[in-house]
Amino acid sequence: MLEIILNIYLIIENGLVTSFKVKSYEIEGGDDSKIEFLKSRAEEDYSSAYKFDAPRNKRGEYMKYSRFAKFEKQGMHFQLFEEIFSNFKVAQNPLICVTPVVDGKILTN
Repeated sequence: MLEIILNIYLIIENGLVTSFKVKSYEIEGGDDSKIEFLKSRAEEDYSSAYKFDAPRNKRGEYMKYSRFAKFEKQGMHFQLFEEIFSNFKVAQNPLICVTPVVDGKILTN
């Protein structure tokens, strides 16, 4: 069955999450093969990914990466991607691969 999966880039500048970039695919297969596919495409997809604004607080400040990491550990980082999920019309629990881009450097495993 085809599923929309996403490569999401977390753009971090000077310790702040300043934007997201996203590349989507609609493919078949098991979750493991889909994750491997997304990881294999991470560096190549970055330049053609769509850009989204990162959330800001009431004072207009970007979130510190350390705070994002806390959200991620609690499984709450998906809330920050709501606009992305809506835009790409993904399933309730979408399969995603999040890749940090720190001061212009793509960090892949």
